[in-house]
Amino acid sequence: MKTGIQANRLRRAAAVALTTGAVLAAGALTAAPAQAVATPSIAAKGGYAMNNANGSTLFAKKADTRLSTGSTTKIMTAKVVLAQRNLNLNAKVTIQKAYSDYVVRNNASQAHLIVGDKVTVRQLLYGLMLPSGCDAAYALADKFGSGKTRDARVKSFVGKMNAAAKDLKLKNTHFDSFDGIGRGNNYSTPRDLTKIASSAMRNSTFRSIVKTKSYRAKTITRTGSTRTMATWTNTNTLLGSYRGAIGVKTGSGPEAKYCLVFAATKGNKTVIGTVLASTSVNQRATDATRILNYGFARLH
Repeated sequence: MKTGIQANRLRRAAAVALTTGAVLAAGALTAAPAQAVATPSIAAKGGYAMNNANGSTLFAKKADTRLSTGSTTKIMTAKVVLAQRNLNLNAKVTIQKAYSDYVVRNNASQAHLIVGDKVTVRQLLYGLMLPSGCDAAYALADKFGSGKTRDARVKSFVGKMNAAAKDLKLKNTHFDSFDGIGRGNNYSTPRDLTKIASSAMRNSTFRSIVKTKSYRAKTITRTGSTRTMATWTNTNTLLGSYRGAIGVKTGSGPEAKYCLVFAATKGNKTVIGTVLASTSVNQRATDATRILNYGFARLH
């Protein structure tokens, strides 16, 4: 009798163990994707990433905190230019002394454009996005703003940048410059900048520019001869260090610290995001890499 009871108990215990094991196994299968990778720690003050296909959030740290954007501002500069009606990318712009004086005065990053040279709009966009040329940004703002004076045209262009932010329904973004060298009122958030970049990435010209590692422009000099410019190298190191990286733009400055708007594609999935106010050039790339790895792990 005792043996029978023990046998029943053993059978029941075995059945419970099997059921528990099955439940645990099933739980492990369903929970694995979410638990496979821990939420990363980043040095940046703010960070955000989303699934580019549907805008769903993958990572957020102070995603809606207003911060200085540095040269990531130039994403909107390019977006506004590329949205112009009947845009001719081969139209030539003559480089003015005001552009080079501006970068020297502000000790700003530049494409080293030469006064008097005729440069195409397409080339200016490469000069804007790869070496982060504030001279190229000024040339584009002067070309595509409207008004009788250069100051009026620049003001008009910055107005177009703010109108574009409004069209995207961004509540925490404001521009007071065409290049990120603001006057204290140039800010965005990790979430807003990611949305701006995602919108810009719908344009094929923008996409091809921001994934380019280096570019050499041939410009026309005052005398009509051809000048081959020094190579412009993309400041976005992720293009060389992260497999599948397709953009987007770096930024830095005394207030902005080190910023990076980034995007990468694996298979048919694209993760796009932003880190603002990281601690160094290397750290912003590390922060972005951690977020990308985490984002892709969550999408699998």
